[in-house]
Amino acid sequence: QVQLAESGGGSVQEGDSLLLSCVAAGFTFRGACMGWFRQGPGKQREGVAAIDFHDDTNYADSVKGRFTISKDNDENILYLQMNNLKPEDTAMYYCATIGGSCTPESAGIFGRWGRGTQVTVSS
Repeated sequence: QVQLAESGGGSVQEGDSLLLSCVAAGFTFRGACMGWFRQGPGKQREGVAAIDFHDDTNYADSVKGRFTISKDNDENILYLQMNNLKPEDTAMYYCATIGGSCTPESAGIFGRWGRGTQVTVSS
């Protein structure tokens, strides 16, 4: 059974950084396409980042240059390093397995995801 547990969210000021973590279990993490998506208050789901089994990464334009996705295949942990946070980054962030095309846009559509971790950025 796929299990994904996010942590690391919090309330920060604009310009601060956060590191989100996601512990995965129940599937072959090393060979999986993984990603993060977010959903802000009153907003639609937005794919943020994806990483494939070659460790190739892709990002949404809104976070490119500020966020970095990575994975530890030995510990089965997915990370999202978020720098220079902005108020518009405020959202619930979800870790997800991605089925189909390994792109940020596919995160939260095909696959499984966890319960999320809240990120709130104040100006």
